[in-house]
Amino acid sequence: MDLNHTPETLINLLNNEITPFAIHDSKTFNHILEKIGDSRIVLMGEASHGTSEFYEARIELSKYLIEEKGFDAIAVECDWTSALPVIDYLYGDGDPNKPINSLHDFTRFPSWMWRNETIPPFLQWLRTHNDNLEQINNKVGFYGLDLYCLNSSINAVINYLNKNDKLAAKKAVNLYSCFDHLAVDPQNYGYLVESGAKHSCTEDVTKQLLEMQQITFEKLHSSNKKEVDQAFYASQNARVVKNAEQYYRSMFNSRAISWNVRDRHMAETVQNIIAHIETKKDKAAKIIIWAHNSHIGDARATEMSDRDEINLGQLVREQFAGTSYHLGFSTYTGTVTAANDWGEPAECKIINPGASGSFEEIFHDLKTKNFFLDLHLDEHLNHLLELSRLQRAIGVIYRPETERMSHYFFTHLPKQFDAIIHFDKTNAVKPL
Repeated sequence: MDLNHTPETLINLLNNEITPFAIHDSKTFNHILEKIGDSRIVLMGEASHGTSEFYEARIELSKYLIEEKGFDAIAVECDWTSALPVIDYLYGDGDPNKPINSLHDFTRFPSWMWRNETIPPFLQWLRTHNDNLEQINNKVGFYGLDLYCLNSSINAVINYLNKNDKLAAKKAVNLYSCFDHLAVDPQNYGYLVESGAKHSCTEDVTKQLLEMQQITFEKLHSSNKKEVDQAFYASQNARVVKNAEQYYRSMFNSRAISWNVRDRHMAETVQNIIAHIETKKDKAAKIIIWAHNSHIGDARATEMSDRDEINLGQLVREQFAGTSYHLGFSTYTGTVTAANDWGEPAECKIINPGASGSFEEIFHDLKTKNFFLDLHLDEHLNHLLELSRLQRAIGVIYRPETERMSHYFFTHLPKQFDAIIHFDKTNAVKPL
């Protein structure tokens, strides 16, 4: 089949399958809830880190999942320590009318991913939802999945131990002193280790994780639920330090190694959040995950597998077989908030129209511009969609001048996601 031209047969078949999608249409969301069924883990993607419609759709669907299906938590692609003030706010700390105050730790590039105009109203909605619940165990949590926060996690472990076990705190300071000081430049640390100029801290951070797990284990069954949460946060911070140490060393090896370390950490964090919720509630946990399409789609369906890369979506499907639902997003054109390079200021950039031969181009040619497509299709249509086609991925950096090389990869769509939501023309998310 010639992928340089939109296949008419596929267009006609898809026109009969798509469901019009509107962010504030309850019928749309009830249809999606029916497709999600009894799934306990719902992963919601995004084709860029700076598109307003992706955030708004995930927010509205999350509200339905929380209210209609009793979901317990949202885990997002952000640092573990940055999300902890948000949890405190959702559990009752601070002025309920000032959700923006809980975002103060989102200072690291790219801060607009979470410090944007869509997030505070949603956090306030979650706070109101939680305030109307009598039992703290039933309150909805908000967790970070990422591991870039090496320094803040080190400090969090030591601060926790200083409040609970002074001797253990001194041991932690001694073990973490392997980094030379407690304001280590993680990338410089990784470079020095991999170049042979410094010995690694692998043994030390692993030992501290084991120490922390032993220290906090007894508290995990305390009748004081806040104490249980604080112990869990501290134990997870020690895990972040261990995995971040490995990640920053792996950055100076192949891209696949560092990518895999990061996504394995995300999968471990999901498992730990689920275990924590089930310990508190004594029932099966239900969790929502927000991350980029490249993390929540199944890597085995994309070029990633050719590079020996795995991702969170693949690991969740393998570890929670039959209980996860993977929802991707796409757009044809519009604007996006992104930077020219890592660490540079955010800009509102124009998105090029979808490339020739891409899924974005096919979706643009359908009769409905914004739609939901269930990817559990009949055999003929499934075969047509499984043909390898281009898909766009915009992260925090967007380079339209080199878009084909920088932002497109081949994928087998029905194996990547369970469903996809397409917005033909989207708008850039507005940073706070």
